[in-house]
Amino acid sequence: MRITWIKPEELVLHELKQAEEEGKEVAAYRRRWEEAAASGADLTALRELAREIMDEVEALPSPTDPLEPSELSAIEALCPGGGDAGTLPRFSRDELLDRLKGAWLGRAAGCLLGKPVEKVPREGIRAILEATGRWPLDRYFTAVGLPPEVEARYPWNRKSRLNSLEENIVCMPEDDDLNYPMLNLHVLEEHGRDFTTENIAQAWLQMLPVLTVFTAERIAYMNLLLLKEPPETAMYRNPYREWIGAQIRGDIFGWINPGRPREAAAMAWRDARLSHVKNGIYGEMFVAATLAGAFVARDVREAVEMGLAQIPPGSRLAEAIRFALSLPEREATWEGAVDRIYERYGHYHWVHTINNAALLVAALIYGEGDYERTICNAVMGGWDTDCNGATVGSVIGVMLGASKLPAKWIAPLNNRVR
Repeated sequence: MRITWIKPEELVLHELKQAEEEGKEVAAYRRRWEEAAASGADLTALRELAREIMDEVEALPSPTDPLEPSELSAIEALCPGGGDAGTLPRFSRDELLDRLKGAWLGRAAGCLLGKPVEKVPREGIRAILEATGRWPLDRYFTAVGLPPEVEARYPWNRKSRLNSLEENIVCMPEDDDLNYPMLNLHVLEEHGRDFTTENIAQAWLQMLPVLTVFTAERIAYMNLLLLKEPPETAMYRNPYREWIGAQIRGDIFGWINPGRPREAAAMAWRDARLSHVKNGIYGEMFVAATLAGAFVARDVREAVEMGLAQIPPGSRLAEAIRFALSLPEREATWEGAVDRIYERYGHYHWVHTINNAALLVAALIYGEGDYERTICNAVMGGWDTDCNGATVGSVIGVMLGASKLPAKWIAPLNNRVR
């Protein structure tokens, strides 16, 4: 039986890396672990030591704490200029429905584009596309004409190989990037706008099989079963607490708050705190607020800036977003921009919030409101391709509406999601 993301001997290595990113001094703990691992100690003893080290490292103070709080009141106190406008935008019913359908379809198609190459490194994505005559990316991926040696070196995402290539797409397949918006819509239908983190937790336990959640979500799920309450569910032996999981869960809160980024961010915080802290929380708040802003923004930059206004300005995530926004001043090409992002944030795990947020913001800015260019930018950039394709597709889908999304991307879905 294979269950990933929960083995203590793997968690401790991620915890040491995460603690270093938070500015903690962990060299002595790393030596202690490496010496024990090299000593030939049995697995039971190693796992107990791993848990002990994780608990000790988690308790260390972090220099980033004052600039990166996890409580909503403290976050909002650092963002005094990020309040909502007093008057909601006025949309006709048809326009609002078109924008909302654009959000769902835009998210689905962007996610689907990135599914086959999730986990494939950036250079592998380019090799696949060049080998099939599709570089730069402008269509769904195909295995037709792909030399066996290229596929062997850069294998497709295993499950996605069967349902997300141009030759076998019949609908939007099941994916966590679509599961979470649907689950959170259910929570809103059941509990209204005043839902709680506990309502979210209950929905997870009732509706999500544990192996359909990953990284921080799987740890939080386990912690719920250990009868821990939020926010401890996000902190207890959870080295993935700043990874991308929350960032992919916030779309629905932006979609139901047109022109209200502060309210969207507050709802996203209630969801994110179940499994994440600090920049992990900010990732979801930023995406939800950007989507709320996308209903009223004049362009993608303004929407991103409305999202940025909702997260602590001294945080590592805010710095990464500002860096991505500045790239057009120094890099004329998309590939050059991605090079700069990899140089600056390539030390993060490929499913961390910070590096992927920088990449998706750059994809939006260089896409200039064009749906195809934006989702293709996000996927060609590598890292978490399906998540980033989904998020940028959602933003542009809101801004354009379903009626203006290109049929070449939307029609293959047949208006269905599994």
